[in-house]
Amino acid sequence: MTEARPAEAGETSVWEPSYRKLLASGELARRVEQLAQLLAPCRLCPHRCGVDRFRELGRCATTHLLHVASWQAHFGEEPPISGFSGSGTIFLANCNLRCVFCQNWDISQRPKQFLHATMTPRELAQVMLELAEAGCHNINWVSPTHQVPQLVQALYLAAQQGLALPIVFNTNAYDAVEVLQLLEGIVDIYMPDLKYADAARGKLCSRVVDYPHHARAAIAEMFRQVGDRWVVDQKGVLRRGLLVRILVLPHDLAGVEASLAWLAEACSPRVAVSLMSQYRPCHWAAEGRYPQLSRRITLEEYRAALEALERHNRSENTYVQPFFGVV
Repeated sequence: MTEARPAEAGETSVWEPSYRKLLASGELARRVEQLAQLLAPCRLCPHRCGVDRFRELGRCATTHLLHVASWQAHFGEEPPISGFSGSGTIFLANCNLRCVFCQNWDISQRPKQFLHATMTPRELAQVMLELAEAGCHNINWVSPTHQVPQLVQALYLAAQQGLALPIVFNTNAYDAVEVLQLLEGIVDIYMPDLKYADAARGKLCSRVVDYPHHARAAIAEMFRQVGDRWVVDQKGVLRRGLLVRILVLPHDLAGVEASLAWLAEACSPRVAVSLMSQYRPCHWAAEGRYPQLSRRITLEEYRAALEALERHNRSENTYVQPFFGVV
């Protein structure tokens, strides 16, 4: 079966996120140590810049400490993530991409703003516990790639104090498979972007030369871990699964059809997709430097993306965002 499986009678009281088992066995503590070793030389993402994060800054301009922009009960994610009480969202500062249209550029691309705005893992553990106490359905790490060791250390400390919410790994997918393998059994919900199907467009829009290669490898690893089957609670809120986000861009810069075809063939046509129409020119795209990205998408462009989705995707959990472009 590949459809979402609701919790069975009585399951609400016994279901636990995967990391609870790793905590009990001692494996979670070992993963904390293994991930920390990837900080020096740094090889947390495909840049593999090799710096000692305890002494210098790499491509992400982030130290060995936690650089956190904000946290909140967030209701702006897809309905199975936000649910009724919100997603316990932790917005990490800085990023390993430089997307020229980033809607969160003030968080992702202003490293000087957050250089000294740091937290210890123990402090972030307390934040996670407070989000759980507020009734959030999950702990949602937004842009976690460059801070995974610190985040897992904070999770370990929070789990020791009883945290039992699933972790959402909300990522741009420019992730290292080596790191994702160490997250197996820690992360229950993977929510990656699949930004581009063409490397040249990835270079133009996000300033990396090999985005499709690494993003596809990362998503294939996420699929290996959690498959195409969803586990949801009795109210339909996601507990475990994979949701791939595809943002439709003007002039089909995202290559929607090619990405959907790859996802269906390499992983499964029943992998849930979130097809998004919310693109608007932001950051450098709003300044006229990139004419291809200077407008919202058209209705014709979104209809073409919907037709591609119909051809390649068979998941009943796929989410289609209402049209927010220009007619």
